[in-house]
Amino acid sequence: MSVPSSIDATPDRSGPSSITAPASPSPCIILIGMAGAGKSTIGEALAKRLDWAFMDSDHLIESVYAARLQDVTDALGKDAFLDVEATVISAIKANRTVIATGGSVVYREKAMRHLASLGPIVHLDVPLAIVEERIARNPQRGLAIGPGQTLNDLFMERQKLYTLYATLCCEATCKNPQQCVDWIVDNLPPQVIASDATRN
Repeated sequence: MSVPSSIDATPDRSGPSSITAPASPSPCIILIGMAGAGKSTIGEALAKRLDWAFMDSDHLIESVYAARLQDVTDALGKDAFLDVEATVISAIKANRTVIATGGSVVYREKAMRHLASLGPIVHLDVPLAIVEERIARNPQRGLAIGPGQTLNDLFMERQKLYTLYATLCCEATCKNPQQCVDWIVDNLPPQVIASDATRN
């Protein structure tokens, strides 16, 4: 079937001339914390509040393997999974994006150095009891846990790392997602929002 001569069959790939990549990087906001801390829920609400993009690093890993995160962790084992997670995280290039990370991201310094280069890191802090309850409701979260290790062991081990890497710690126990968003926005380093405002 021939194309009528009056129709230009060549697509216009130029795109909107006003859309360009930032000349200098714009900060992201990175959320860390245990499985069940609310990183994805709060991250999506924060991105909407700021009119930013949202990224869930667990979904990136799932897209690489075309499999559920729990299946990936079970197949690889803890150490190999942590290496894969760090590789995926370290390849992220983003601007004005809220990034929700997997709870195990803090085990690899390489990944955390890269995230810190993108913007402030916010620890969503919830107690073990809430983590246990939420994981029980959704056991397919993809928990990277070693043989013989309990959830309490994991919690105590990670709390030290979350504290080490966090720019801010948001006590999320008694806050709903919107209250967490308000707290984060109010406590962000001033240059994060200021740099965003200069683009508008």
